[in-house]
Amino acid sequence: QVQLVESGGGLVQAGGSLRLSCAASGRTFSSYVVGWFRQAPGKEREFVAAISWSGAYTYYAEAVKGRFTISRDNAKNTVYLQMNSLKPGDTAVYYCAANPHSEYHNPHGYDYWGQGTQVTVSS
Repeated sequence: QVQLVESGGGLVQAGGSLRLSCAASGRTFSSYVVGWFRQAPGKEREFVAAISWSGAYTYYAEAVKGRFTISRDNAKNTVYLQMNSLKPGDTAVYYCAANPHSEYHNPHGYDYWGQGTQVTVSS
């Protein structure tokens, strides 16, 4: 089993930056796809970004492309989401998730989920 814990959320002004971390324990996830999803009040959970096992492939939602960067350090069992130029529309609970398959965009393809971390972007 892989257990995931997010950290790094908080309150930031529009235009600011935050870096989220997703730390895995219990089992190495170097061979896992890891994704970030977010859920705003009243909305469905949506895909934000994902990274392949090796880090060779990354995928981003159009809304965050060019502003967010996903990366991973398999030696530390940690995946990061660097969020720059934050907008109020980025306000949501952010979740990291992992799967040993080749799923990137579909949340139903992910087997393991963290508890989430709140990101609030003020005007």
